[in-house]
Amino acid sequence: MTQVPVTVYVEMTPNPSTMKFVANKYLLMTGDSVEFTEKADAKGYSPLAEELFNFPFVKGVFMAANFVTISKNDSISWDFVAMELREFIKNWIADGKDVLIQMPAPKAKVTNEETNEVKTYAPSEYDDAIRSLLDEYVRPAVEGDGGAIDFVGFEEGIVTVALRGACSGCPSSTATLKGGIENLLKQHLPEVKEVVAESL
Repeated sequence: MTQVPVTVYVEMTPNPSTMKFVANKYLLMTGDSVEFTEKADAKGYSPLAEELFNFPFVKGVFMAANFVTISKNDSISWDFVAMELREFIKNWIADGKDVLIQMPAPKAKVTNEETNEVKTYAPSEYDDAIRSLLDEYVRPAVEGDGGAIDFVGFEEGIVTVALRGACSGCPSSTATLKGGIENLLKQHLPEVKEVVAESL
């Protein structure tokens, strides 16, 4: 069997603690994305993520389309580890090893910290319009930065989204959320008053 030449390049993200590793082939089906925040989460789902957590500085692995976004702790600079991770991911893909065996079940929805109850949103007549605006205008840019955005719900003028990958905990995500996404949705849907991000 001939090996397909695999290339992986490293891309900085707006979040200084994450780096995006982009491959020249698709790792997940279009529209799919998955995030792991510890090795135990990845067990049985993503052999690649499981192996990446063996690097002592890795604290999160997010995968979508043709890229892997890795979050690291502050123990070491990207200058020392980015090329090592790039080679590791490149060789993993080139060797035809499994990236993802199966998708984990969706995480439980947002939990209210005081009552510990899971917040549920009743479907609204605006959900589809909000989803399509996010898919068309926001998702490509967010994926370009190594992250993902998911629509959670709409209630009383407030759109709730979940940010994952590089967007989760990114210093500039609040500005993007308020300045970009909120303005976009308000322009198209006057019913939208505010956009907030919930942490899953």
